[in-house]
This record gives sequence, C-alpha cells and structure tokens, in this order.
Amino acid sequence: MDIKEIQSLIKFVAKSGASEVKLEMEDLKITIKTGTADSGNETTYVQQIPMPQAQMMPSQQAPVQNIEAASGDAAKSDKEEDSKYITIKSPIIGTFYRKPSPDKSVFVEVGSTIGKGDVLCVIEAMKLFNDIESEVSGKIVKVLVEDSSPVEFDQPLFLVDPS
Repeated sequence: MDIKEIQSLIKFVAKSGASEVKLEMEDLKITIKTGTADSGNETTYVQQIPMPQAQMMPSQQAPVQNIEAASGDAAKSDKEEDSKYITIKSPIIGTFYRKPSPDKSVFVEVGSTIGKGDVLCVIEAMKLFNDIESEVSGKIVKVLVEDSSPVEFDQPLFLVDPS
C-alpha cells in the first residue's frame, strides 16, 4: 500500500463518520481514529509488521476465538446453529446497500434462493459502487448488516444455507 492509497483511505474514513477503523494486511497495520466533529482532531497510526506469512495467520484468527470464548452460552448455541451455514463476507471497506438505488427493491431477502454470480448487495467505496456477487448457491438465512451502514474488510454480510 503506497502513501496515496493511505491518504485516500484517511479521507474516506473522515468522510464516513466512523470514529475508528483498523486495517491489517500482510505487512502493514493501519489504525485511523477520528475525533468528534467539534474537536477536529484526527490521529493516524501506520505500523509496519515484519512477519513471515506463516506466523500471520494464527495471529489474525486468535482474536476471533477469544471473542467467541468470552461470549455467553446463548452465543455458543447461535454459533452451533450458524456453523452449518456459509458466511458471505465483505471483500472491501465501504458503505453497505441492499438496493441498487433508493427507489428500487432489495437485491435479496431472507429466504431468497441465490445462485453463483447473483448480485447480493452493493458496497460504495470512494464514490464507486461495487456489486457484491455470490460465490455459492443456496438460500439466504440471515442478513447480518443494516442497510446504509459502514462495513469493514472481511465483515460477515450474509448467512447462506447451501443445501
């Protein structure tokens, strides 16, 4: 990631109204924190992480396991139910939209049957609208994100029953 991409990301986060965004890639870790609109403060941390790729995978997976372990019994039973489903995740950071435009109907509803290549939603990133297509066939079980809300890279968007 070069300096222009980082600057564009900072501008995007500042405009989105998010208070904090963390992005981790193979050799780069970025945390962008914005102050309230009144304070006008903006703090950006960029840190290079010199790590072999083999060590990186466990460190990314560990926080997810800790969050699951910290949650209650209700979350464990939900997780067991959800384990039979395929999770469709966001490939980019942006704003999630369920409709192609405000006057149109949603792409998919809970219970919709989808096929490989069907458009599920749109994610707006830096004034570009990106169609998010399904990589699996099945039935939408759950929509995990509210319409017009910001999403992060690899954030779960939909649960799909492949059967």
